[in-house]
Amino acid sequence: MSLDITNAQRAEVLTQALPYIQKYNGKIVVVKYGGNAMVSEELKQEVMQDIVLLWLIGVKVVLVHGGGPEITDTLQQIGKETEFVDGLRVTDKETVDVVQMVLAGKINKSLVNLIETKGGKAMGISGIDGRMIKATKKDERLGFVGRITEVNVQPIVDLLDNGYIPIVSTVACDDEGNVYNINADSAAAHIAGALQAERLITMTDIAGILRDKDDPSTLIPAIDTKSAVGLFRDGTISGGMIPKVECCLEAIARGVKRVIIMDGRVHHSLLIETLTNEGAGTMVAEDFSDESKRN
Repeated sequence: MSLDITNAQRAEVLTQALPYIQKYNGKIVVVKYGGNAMVSEELKQEVMQDIVLLWLIGVKVVLVHGGGPEITDTLQQIGKETEFVDGLRVTDKETVDVVQMVLAGKINKSLVNLIETKGGKAMGISGIDGRMIKATKKDERLGFVGRITEVNVQPIVDLLDNGYIPIVSTVACDDEGNVYNINADSAAAHIAGALQAERLITMTDIAGILRDKDDPSTLIPAIDTKSAVGLFRDGTISGGMIPKVECCLEAIARGVKRVIIMDGRVHHSLLIETLTNEGAGTMVAEDFSDESKRN
């Protein structure tokens, strides 16, 4: 889509982005790209283009991806029913093989390929590579669904230091070699914390934290951790938002400065969040007392 703007207006846009380019240059930003935000091929192309743009201006982007809808589709193709307990996929041995195949194979390599076609340098890795994510069983009822016990981000650091965009699929292992399906929000929180990332940006299929889950106009643009806990208690944060906000709090507790939940289906939401004062979605932080505005 081309916009009817003058060269002077284009120059003004770039000038306004300069402070944010300076702010993020050389900083680590972890982007969690949820499976539900990947449903449009056009948007997927756009998101990868935006990631390459950030990489080109010196942002050290780490992409952590899920892929729930594609896992479900693949299971259906082989005639296997999907069962969920407390919002988590029950993962028996056959299912974890499919999870590994879809996440570490098909989705991961397709994202690497997209980044490369947009002019970036990407390398796909899974939590198994270099024993990056170690896990144990989260709940016997869930089978091979993992609870993260240890994160070794050295493989990610090595890729960043060599100029690559690391693309991480969220499967893990234990010392015995068992493979586990890991919730991508949880993996992104642990990875961002271990990297002491400047930002964790969670791209999903919701606008952010809403005071009324059925009314997008009630979006909360910024919230501190204490207020977020209060929204758990009064029921404002419920259902599928619970694990997402819990992971925001987890990331902040592990040292991430700011965490954003935003709708990855909105065109260029990643650039709006990082390169404008407007921002996108909901920003969660320990507090905002040191800053006069959301940034």
